[in-house]
Amino acid sequence: MSKKLTSRTEDYSRWYNELVIKADLAETSAVRGCMVIKPYGYAIWEKMQHQLDHMFKETGHQNAYFPLFVPKSLFEAEEKNAEGFAKECAVVTHYRLQNDPEKEGKLRVDPEAKLEEELVVRPTSEAIIWNTFKGWIQSYRDLPLLINQWANVVRWEMRTRLFLRTAEFLWQEGHTAHATEKEAIDEAKQMQEVYATFAEQYMAMPVVRGAKTESERFAGALETYTIEALMQDGKALQAGTSHFLGQNFANAFDVKFTSREGKLEYVWATSWGVSTRLIGGLIMTHSDDNGLVLPPKLAPIQVVIVPIYKGEEQLQQISEKLDPIIDALKAKGISVKFDNRDTLRPGAKFAEYELKGVPVRIAMGKRDLENGTLEIARRDTFEKQSVNQSEVVVKVSDLLHEIQENLYQRAVDFRAAHTTIVDSFEDFKGAIKNKGGFVAAHWDGTAETEDKIKELTKATIRCIPNDSKEEEGLCVLTGKPSKRRVLFAKAY
Repeated sequence: MSKKLTSRTEDYSRWYNELVIKADLAETSAVRGCMVIKPYGYAIWEKMQHQLDHMFKETGHQNAYFPLFVPKSLFEAEEKNAEGFAKECAVVTHYRLQNDPEKEGKLRVDPEAKLEEELVVRPTSEAIIWNTFKGWIQSYRDLPLLINQWANVVRWEMRTRLFLRTAEFLWQEGHTAHATEKEAIDEAKQMQEVYATFAEQYMAMPVVRGAKTESERFAGALETYTIEALMQDGKALQAGTSHFLGQNFANAFDVKFTSREGKLEYVWATSWGVSTRLIGGLIMTHSDDNGLVLPPKLAPIQVVIVPIYKGEEQLQQISEKLDPIIDALKAKGISVKFDNRDTLRPGAKFAEYELKGVPVRIAMGKRDLENGTLEIARRDTFEKQSVNQSEVVVKVSDLLHEIQENLYQRAVDFRAAHTTIVDSFEDFKGAIKNKGGFVAAHWDGTAETEDKIKELTKATIRCIPNDSKEEEGLCVLTGKPSKRRVLFAKAY
């Protein structure tokens, strides 16, 4: 594989796959459809996880952990949920291997070690969690129950792509129980806003907050609230979802509580989650043909410092100047890497950190040593400037904030330029085919029309935006009355 990335405009899919691998984020594994997340990629996930976990706890949630395996009978208890995930399930039927008498050195499933009940490898955890909640909830005093777990899940996808869609992936899944319908709906909407805040303030990725149509809802949900982002190839990415489950799971698992009035009632439920798919979204929102572009708040390395020297004596002199600067940056909570390896030339180091998306690069050579200066380069715009060593800490701190804001605004401007309002199906088809992005159009509210538009254009309704205003119009396909526009797009 060549060092240079394929251009995004030449082949976006290939560019993405090459970037994930060359930037040392992840690679395919020996297991079909699964990935190995490498240390640099996992460091990004850890930063995401740390911030999200803080936000969850600030809203009153606690972490717990539930089994990977779900007895088939429990999985089947909520019919819509089971049907929705049935085709993606991996199932454990036996618990032991034995030597194969016909093939020396090989193993086979022991036919005598068949499980009494088959176990589903969790594609999502509602079934095992609600079976557990039954023992935790007796009274209104036990509510609300606000639980989150960080876990892996398995969905046996046939077409996979690193981070975006893999057979096994990492995520968090929140599961909550409430005394009233309103409390549960408020919870689901609150978590949608938590996700949106994280996406915009930390990922620098603008999102549309909205509700899914009935056919696009989570299996078993009465409402699904989503955040939808737009990638640089004009496709949408569902970045996070929060579900109002009503009393479906409480009924399926007989989870009741005694109310303040002494009545026995079923609880109201939500679930919500985001996954390592966010890393794919981060890559596709900001990166370019030179490599990753990472927002400072999620960059594992925010500042890299590269000394340019000849001989150990010069390196020692440069290091003495840089040591207090590094300490001062770290004291401000800025992550810094000082790369004094003698196995790579400075130019090769520059290219490496450009590929890995480090927001700020500092270089110091002999002339800087003499002049009391440093060279600072920013990854988002490639701009360089010479700065006095005494000013560098304040400059870098301000620059990281500026880069974070610039990346967000750049993504907002891209989305605005790639959102099209249409009133005819010809214009709709033209926008989807030639421009991509979000297309705002009237829809008559029927699943039949939704399916037909998808069949004809491959575009789906991404959401009914929360801020969509009532507006009398005619469905873009059928001409039937419509009261508001919805957002269509091709999607990952």
